[in-house]
Amino acid sequence: MAERQEKTFKFVIVGGGIAGVTCVEQLTSQIPSGDVALITAGPHIKAVTNYKQVSKTLEEFDVEEKPSSVLEEKFPNLTVIHSAVKSLHTETHSVETADGRVFGYEKLCICSGGRPNLLMKENPYVLGIRDTDSAQEFQKRLCKAKRIVVVGNGGIALELVYEVEGCEVIWAVKDKAIGNTFFDAGAAQFLIPSLEADKPEVAAPCKRTRYTTEEPAPGASQTFTADRSSRGHGSGPTEPGSALGPDWHEGIALRGAQQVSRRVSVEYQCEVEKILTSEELLNSPQQTLRPESVGSWPVYIQLTNGKTFGCDFVVSATGVVPNTEPFLHGNNFSVANDGGLQVDDHMMTSEPDVYAAGDVCTACWKHSPLWQQMRLWTQARQMGWYAGRCMAAEVLSEPIELDFCFELFSHITKFFNYKVVLLGKFNGQGLGPDQELLVRCTKGQEYVKVVVSGGRMVGAVLIGETDLEETFENLILNQMDLTPYGEELLNPNIDIEDYFD
Repeated sequence: MAERQEKTFKFVIVGGGIAGVTCVEQLTSQIPSGDVALITAGPHIKAVTNYKQVSKTLEEFDVEEKPSSVLEEKFPNLTVIHSAVKSLHTETHSVETADGRVFGYEKLCICSGGRPNLLMKENPYVLGIRDTDSAQEFQKRLCKAKRIVVVGNGGIALELVYEVEGCEVIWAVKDKAIGNTFFDAGAAQFLIPSLEADKPEVAAPCKRTRYTTEEPAPGASQTFTADRSSRGHGSGPTEPGSALGPDWHEGIALRGAQQVSRRVSVEYQCEVEKILTSEELLNSPQQTLRPESVGSWPVYIQLTNGKTFGCDFVVSATGVVPNTEPFLHGNNFSVANDGGLQVDDHMMTSEPDVYAAGDVCTACWKHSPLWQQMRLWTQARQMGWYAGRCMAAEVLSEPIELDFCFELFSHITKFFNYKVVLLGKFNGQGLGPDQELLVRCTKGQEYVKVVVSGGRMVGAVLIGETDLEETFENLILNQMDLTPYGEELLNPNIDIEDYFD
């Protein structure tokens, strides 16, 4: 390595997203004498604000984009280095940045997030929504659009189809129901009418723009129309900002060029076969559109269900890929099947003194039976916080146990203007055939689903203002035998909180 090493820090964190910033906050407060460096490509970092512990494991918070100077003012032992990372040299414990500087570390934590798993790279008509810049680009293009195609069935796709107005939306999902990552077909049916109705008018003043790091998940026809006249980490040069999530669309108008309020058509159980220009479509052997309709759109999308749609542009919301570039080159990291850096129950990678947290890593310890990793903003915060604690414990030679937040999967979000709470194995993940589902649904108000296995509650989906999250969390954590209660468990006439007090 020809470059001169500028400085060696006790701790170096790569990435200014939720995981990285939370890790920095934890380290700087635990070891105020240790010098910490945060390497991030963009001028802004993501800060957790309005944090609220809802229950033992459920938490709510906003994420605000702030200049990195805010962190430096708060923590005198922190240095923010504005550059992307060019390479990591684990043998010499050093990081080289894109602008040619080299920094040494005693302990390193990689929090470089994920990048959109785009349908087609380098296609000007395919847009991924991941960070502030891409959200603004989407808004700019949308205001001239009459029809867009959204591909994907995760968080960002769900928010997008609900928020977009004044533009026809074709929504291609590979599953039998919408929102397959988060809930079952019953919950999807409960939410579908919200696509047909006008969005409730929001009287509250426009909040400041907030961004969070919830991750979208990977990727028969129904049409809903509502007429009314009048939704980075900084490790590489192509990833300018950190991830978005719930509330990312707050404060930006998502309006197309048409007068229609909302028109969404869902194409189920299909994936994208080809994305073509009108010229390519005309010369295509399976050309199914009438020749006069070819050329009226800038881009055409062929789906595996045999349908072809013209549109102004395509939104690719088909999940994220862990952003492990440029750390793998020349190093011996163990990489999981999903492309993430493998970490143990102390957030350590297979390379000495290198930790990882957030979307870039894959939790490879033996999980609690009620927890699973999903690349969501809550987990990015929890992992960053825990990684910081583990790094500090190692330096201080203190023992540390796996944090309680990894005991039970819990997530709170909002879809189609409903509060959504997910607990444990909320979709019966990996439970096999002996699971039992109890469901209570009040149209337009609430949807409650409980997953029971061996007489014990192991998961729940709560949509709407159910006020059941704390009670159900306790029942799942206590693993109480619920066999005597049977279906009475969801009887709306029984006040279940009093029942189990």
